[in-house]
This record gives sequence, structure tokens and C-alpha cells, in this order.
Amino acid sequence: MPETSQPNCHAMTCDHAPTQPVHLRAGGVSLVLDSPNAHLPRILYWGEELTGITDTSLAALATMTTPSATGGTIDTPAITSIITEPSSGWPGTPGLTGSRNGQAWTTAFRVTGYDLATTDAGDLTTRWYATDTDAALTITLTITLLVTGIVRAHAAVTNAGDTPYQVDHLGVAFPFPAEATEALDFTGRWARERAPQRRPLTVGTHLREAVRGKPGHDAPYLTVVGEPHFGFRHGEVRAFHLAWSGNQRIAIDTTFSGEQVVRAGEYLHPGEIQLAPGDTYTGPAVMAVWSGTGLDGVTQRFHQQMRARSRYPASPRPVTINVWEAVYFDHDAARLRDLAERAAALGVERYVLDDGWFGSRRDDTSGLGDWQISHEVWPGDTLPQLAQYVHDLGMQFGIWFEPEMINPDSEVARRHPEWVLAPTGRLPREARHQQVMDLTNPEAFAYVRDAMVEVIRRCNADYVKWDHNRDLLESGSQLTGRAAVHEQTLAAYRLLDELRTQFPHLEIESCSGGGARIDWEILQRTDRVWASDCIDAHERQMIQRWTSVVVPPEMMGSHVGDGRAHTTGRMHDIDYRAGTALFGHFGIEWDLARATDRDLDSLRAWIARYKELRGLLHSGVTVRSDMDGAAHGTSACHVHGVVATDGTDAVFALVSTDRPSSWPVRRVVLPGLDQQRTYTLDVLFAPTEINEQSHRQPGWWGQRLTVQGAVLSRVGLALPDLNPDTLMLVRVTAVEGDAQ
Repeated sequence: MPETSQPNCHAMTCDHAPTQPVHLRAGGVSLVLDSPNAHLPRILYWGEELTGITDTSLAALATMTTPSATGGTIDTPAITSIITEPSSGWPGTPGLTGSRNGQAWTTAFRVTGYDLATTDAGDLTTRWYATDTDAALTITLTITLLVTGIVRAHAAVTNAGDTPYQVDHLGVAFPFPAEATEALDFTGRWARERAPQRRPLTVGTHLREAVRGKPGHDAPYLTVVGEPHFGFRHGEVRAFHLAWSGNQRIAIDTTFSGEQVVRAGEYLHPGEIQLAPGDTYTGPAVMAVWSGTGLDGVTQRFHQQMRARSRYPASPRPVTINVWEAVYFDHDAARLRDLAERAAALGVERYVLDDGWFGSRRDDTSGLGDWQISHEVWPGDTLPQLAQYVHDLGMQFGIWFEPEMINPDSEVARRHPEWVLAPTGRLPREARHQQVMDLTNPEAFAYVRDAMVEVIRRCNADYVKWDHNRDLLESGSQLTGRAAVHEQTLAAYRLLDELRTQFPHLEIESCSGGGARIDWEILQRTDRVWASDCIDAHERQMIQRWTSVVVPPEMMGSHVGDGRAHTTGRMHDIDYRAGTALFGHFGIEWDLARATDRDLDSLRAWIARYKELRGLLHSGVTVRSDMDGAAHGTSACHVHGVVATDGTDAVFALVSTDRPSSWPVRRVVLPGLDQQRTYTLDVLFAPTEINEQSHRQPGWWGQRLTVQGAVLSRVGLALPDLNPDTLMLVRVTAVEGDAQ
């Protein structure tokens, strides 16, 4: 039950700083804030809920946690506020940097009031109002402890002076304890996103900046600090995610005097934010998650919060076919109708027409921005007729757009060269033969919106795949001459919001050359993300394992591709491809006309299996076993699954991605089960060929086990000798009448 302690103020609003710590509790988490001498608030404690703590003990926290002074430091202890300030003794990068033409370059804010509100959902929000009269600035800091135990924080700075103020950076900082000595974040590239990387924490700054106009394929994604060797199921960790789809800056600071913080905010280009008198800049929110049970605890909080959003899709996630890898730009109406028929016969529920239906778009060199149906490949009403045919087959119809991009070789670019984001006097280098459409230009925005609305209406589209293929380099507004990444990001949000308002039924998938724009803010406006352009099942095992730390499986697109992966050339059988796709939003991206009868029979069975399991997969708790090296990305064997929230049902995948260096590997445990329940274990799927070098399989092989959850999750099972790039599925069901 969410609770708060505010011993100094019984009203919901106060016109002064609190004189005692403010204690917020929700989701098994405590957050204790104070404002010593009216300084900007700091976090005194953030972690496992402090149940039963008295007001006296709460008041003692500030004294108990004040460090001693040592040589070479300031005479009084530094106050590490959520917005760090040198005037409070912080020795690192300030939370707010900026100036008035070189003046007012440092700040000393004092809290002038705060308020507390509780939402119907149980979220606890505090707002802290502070002023620096010398700098003529005010700040509003909003800190929310969500009912799921996630902390969300963001700041807004307002120019209270009579001259312009340039904001160079505004970020928030979270302290973390000395016991956290190891950091995890991510890197990657196109078709191999979210590759984990770990490092020990040492004195200095670990800085990650995304300046591509989006988080990028190499985005840090999630920054985690924790106890040494933390894993999926063990270790105290604190994880941070910046909810912003544009440029980002995230850093871990460790000072020689013992302060440790993670700070995050938007990366701003020089002069990008110029506040006229009375103007306000609001920075993006930081989502901060504490877990005492490793990364799976982080995942559970993120998934619970995402599933609680107001626009969360209520219907089962439809089996989807996207035609991209089947036809690419070859839009032949007869072939596409045939593909729709084949898909419907297999049980597919949504059909998505990808790139190539508009303007002169016969390849990737031209046509972007001309969002009118091509009369060359779709004469008359043949495209709306295809959409109607898909509907008549019982499927939804989806269509691809890339609204934020434009080819120089397009009618719209020739008519409106001023609609391209560019520095004064020249164009940025092209990427994929394209530039960026300036959605901050009201005329360009209206053109793109109206063109999309017309096509969606003509085709009665149920679904839009929204792509974003190039980086934003030198992206300036030709109207203002200033960098425009911040405003472009907000304009993209507005466009998404307006389409959702006009078409309340419309679902939207966010894609960015695969998974280069997956963040909390874009997820609030879309129903699915495309995790990667790579659907090679071997690569997807790693990509999906780490994407799903934040994104629930029902929002993570995962497709069965051709037997030979188009991005890597690897060959995998149908069962490994489909078994990998099962643990996401299941789909197909494959020319079904070239599939063998055996593969089609297997695919039909996997579609039926997905439909049977999706209620569990898309509502339960995602879990992963700590196999050797699993949380470091080096394990040859993996176990992951989904457990029903009431503990009555679960499905697990036992996956071999490589040949282990020793055998047998240690037993695999099935995590997340109710320790006291009794379960039956059934093999849902096993490869037809287990490693031929095995003289025998584990003792439980071929049996239907009945065993307690404690045995399965603590003792575990001997793993069959699976060949590399194969998997098996087991289902674990509570014995009826054994409810606890």
C-alpha cells in the first residue's frame, strides 16, 4: 500500500522546504528525501522498504549518513542533491549548466515550497519548487514513486529574468551505495542491438552519449550498478533508463571523496535551448529501479508499469506477417494477394505491407516523403482493394511509413527543399540515400500528417509500422538556424499523438532500422517495437534476452524468417526459429510460397502453440536462470521463461546457443516457481535429433514429473545434450487442488 510520511507538514502543499525527511513507500521500496537548509532535495535512502520506521529514526537518517571531512575537500560536507550544484559542494559536473551570455553560469537554488499528490493508481508524486534570485532562475523538480516501486524524476527550469538564458544541460542524479562496485550497460550495431558490457567501477566518470537524434543501435539502453557479479536472480542492483527518444547523456560518477551517482539527461547541441524571459525547458524523465533480487526484479517492475499504462492493448497480440523479407520492393499485387491467402490459411491474424507502396519508391534511393499511393505499382484502387481482401480473409491490415525522413530524389524535396533539416548553406551527408524531414516546420508537419491520414483512411488500416532509418547529423532548422533535435523529437511525439487521436483503434509499431529507438517515452505512444532487423534466431536469443529486461514480451516483435537468415547467412531449422519467436509478439517474415510442406506444417503447429500460450506469455512474470555467464552474455546454455502471476502455470525454454566447453553442464533450475506448490512438468517440444554423441539422456527424459516448486527452482534438472542452436520447451503446471 503506498504511504508517505511528511511529519512537518500536514497539508498537501507547503510554502517552504520540509524540515524533516519525506518518506515515500510503494511496491516494497522506500524513498527518503530531505532538503537541508532549503537546498535542492537529496536522496537520503532508496532501497528496500523501511517498514515500521519511526519518525525519530527517520529524522536521524541525515545525521547518521553525514560523512566526516578529510584533507583536500571543502570544510563542510557536500550535499549531493538530485540536481547537483557546486554551490552545495558537489565536485563533479553540475546538474544544470548554462548562462546569460557568460553570466549566471553557476547556481545556488533554495527550495521555496513543495507539494505531494497521490493518484488513483497509488503513485506518490512530490514537486519541489526552488529559486535562485541571483541567476533569476526557478526549478521545478518532480519525483514520483510509482505504485510498482519505480522512481521517476525530471526537472524543469524557467527563465525568471529579463534577458535570454541558454540551457546547455539539465539532468538529474541518483546516488548509490559503496557496495555497488560493478556496472552493466549496453552497446551494439545495426542487426546486433543491446550487447551487454560490464566493467568495475573506479574513480572517474563513465560517460555514454547518444548524439544520433535517437538512442541508437549502440544505446546504453539501461545503466545498472550493483553488487559484484550480480545476475538475473541475485544481487542488489539499481537500474536507470532515460525516457527520451532523442539525444541522450548518461554518466556514472565516482569521486575520490566517496560520492557515487548515476546522472542522466538530454544531450543538447550548442544554442539548442534558448529560454526567453518566462520560457521553460523540461528535461526528460529518468526511470530508476531498485531490486534486491537481481535483474529479474528490475524486469518485473518495468513490465508491471508498462502493462498499467492507459493505452495498453487489451486484445490478444495477433500473429503477424510482414512481407518485407518475402518481397522487398517487388510489389506485385497478385503475389501479395497469394501471400495473404497462404498466411491466412496458417492462422495469421495481421498482414503488414512494408516499404515500396508509394511515390517512386522502387528501391531505397527515391520516393521517401511522397506519401501518396504509387499509380505505377498500385494503379487505381488496387492497394485499398488489397487491404479489403486482407480484411475479407479475416486479418488486420497494416502499412509502413517513415514519416520523419525524406529522399532528396522525391517530389516533395524538389518542391520544398526548405523542409529538410540542415545547417545553413549545405545538406548533411546522406544516409541510406535520405535526409531528415523537418517536422518542426509547421507546414511540413501538416503535410506529413495529412498524407498519412489519407492513406490510413483509404486502406482502412488497423496498424502502422513507423520506421526511422537514419541518424540525425547536423540536424538544424532552416527556419531558425539552430540545432533542432530536441524540437524534432517533440514533433515526432505530437505526430504520433495526433494520429492516435484521429484513429483510436490504430496500433503503431516503432522501428528504427530495427531497435535503434527503444525507450520508455516511445513505448508510451506505441504498441510494439521492432527489436532488431536481424531475425536470425541465434542473434535474436541475445537481442531478445536483453531487450525484454525493459520491454514486455507482448510489445517485442519477433518473427520467423527464412531458413537462411538474410542478415547473417546462418541456417536454422523451423523449430529453432519459431521457438525463439514464441517469446515475443510472434510473427512471420518469409516468402511462404517457397516454404516446404514440412516447414508449413511445423509453422502451423507453432502458430497454434503461440495462440494457446500467449495469454500466459503476455501477462506473466518473465524469468531467466543464472546459468554460468548468462548475465554476462557468455553462456552457451540459457533458460528463460514466463511464470503466471499466481504461480499456477509456467513455460520455459531450454536453449543451446553454442557448444559448451565442458559436459555435463550444471543442472538448470526453473526460476520463479512457487516454492510450496507441487507441479507437473511436461515437455511441450523437443528437437527430433538430440546430439547423436550422447549415449543416454537424463534420467527424467521421457517421464512426466510431479515435483515441488522448491525442487525445480533450487535443485533443478539435468540438461539434455542439445545441439548448438536448438531448444526445447517445458510446461510446468500446478497440481489441481494444491493452491496455497
